[in-house]
Amino acid sequence: MNTRRLASTLLLSSLLFTLGAGCSGKDAASSIPDVKLTYWRTFDNSDTMSDIITAYTTLHPNVSIDYKKLRSDEYDDALLHAFASGTGPDIFSVHNSTMGEYQSLLLPEPATTTIPYLEMQGTLRKQAVVVTKVLPTVSIKTLKSNFVDTVAEDVVFDYQPDPKVAAEPRVYGLPLSVDTLALFANKDLLNAASIAAAPTSWEEFHDDVVKLTKLDSTGNIIQSGAGFGTSENVNRAVDILSVLMMQNGTEMTDSRGRITFQTVPNGTPRDLFPALDATTFYTDFANPTKDAYTWNDSFPSSFDAFTAGQTAFYFGYSYDLPLIRTAAPKLNFTVNSLPQITNGREVNYPNYWIESVSKDTKNADWAWDFINFATNKDNVTSYLNKAQKPTALRSLISSQLESEDLGVFAEQLLLAKSWYHGQDTAAMETAMNSLIDIILLGTNDPSNAIETTARIVSQTYNQ
Repeated sequence: MNTRRLASTLLLSSLLFTLGAGCSGKDAASSIPDVKLTYWRTFDNSDTMSDIITAYTTLHPNVSIDYKKLRSDEYDDALLHAFASGTGPDIFSVHNSTMGEYQSLLLPEPATTTIPYLEMQGTLRKQAVVVTKVLPTVSIKTLKSNFVDTVAEDVVFDYQPDPKVAAEPRVYGLPLSVDTLALFANKDLLNAASIAAAPTSWEEFHDDVVKLTKLDSTGNIIQSGAGFGTSENVNRAVDILSVLMMQNGTEMTDSRGRITFQTVPNGTPRDLFPALDATTFYTDFANPTKDAYTWNDSFPSSFDAFTAGQTAFYFGYSYDLPLIRTAAPKLNFTVNSLPQITNGREVNYPNYWIESVSKDTKNADWAWDFINFATNKDNVTSYLNKAQKPTALRSLISSQLESEDLGVFAEQLLLAKSWYHGQDTAAMETAMNSLIDIILLGTNDPSNAIETTARIVSQTYNQ
């Protein structure tokens, strides 16, 4: 046998061995190792993911996926305890605002995954063959093309496993959906006040709240226009304040991720810069000396006040829909777009979870392959339909626009923008809530309150 023929024979033998050719179906199947993936999430029951999991395990019979739903109030503690004891899940959901906190526990997406498939091959005699495929994952370019803009801003972080090698941006997770902040309105209260439609601008919102607010003879609020203006009893108060700041032109961070919302634009008086202006607008609705006064600390949570018919407007997300219907089945309400500043910067606010892989997983390629599979357009639709969530994919937005429940949330997706990527979300929210309280109580130097808040939030980026 000449050298060329010998080389060809060796190459063919190598390929046949790699692909599993020549094995019986049983032998080929047994050559693929069994893989068990543990998957932790919160809020969504297992049935919302059942179609995706079944489709994936049918494609890969060697894989089993143990799905576990945890209560939201115990989720973070359970995760951290599990990772500390070496029993953490392979795949788990991370809230978009806490990605910076969890980054050290996450394994960024590889450029490719290597996955064995069992296929039937042959012409005269079919037999099972193991075919190992090297599959591309979602690149940053594809991420920006396929997903709404906020996703790339929230899931891409620098990765530097070797301090001698320059850091490079990598994808740390992919979402199944993206929610946006919207305005819920009690239709009966609006009708009684001769308000035909919910406000689309903050100027209209102010005027409508004034019309809707009712006081008794001693100045006590007996009907509130909106759950708006305080910190502790307004659901997602930090989200509302954040989007007001951004709509008003505030640059929350710079290109290097440094906190800049305390910055005073050139030529702007120190007591009139955008972040302070937005905070003052917000707190005016809880200030008894202002015409917008409609809310105070005596009310229950803004959600409870809305479902009890005590207030006309509530700011929330699509996940509030089933909660409202359960708490107040007869409430006549509508869901409306988040108000914007007339001639201002149009910004909406996102709230969502990101599917990520633990750095301790023993099955990294399989875990990332499943996330890519689950978030793909062809597979994620079943989850969106069952969970009734707005999409994260640009290509699916149009299919949700006519939905009575999801249309408003979907139409806001392309202009959704978050800002916090630090390492202590709780500390950030405490600082922002304290800012609300300080401005509401009154201070001789409100701009100093903004600067102090910015300094506290900055410290959570540098732990």
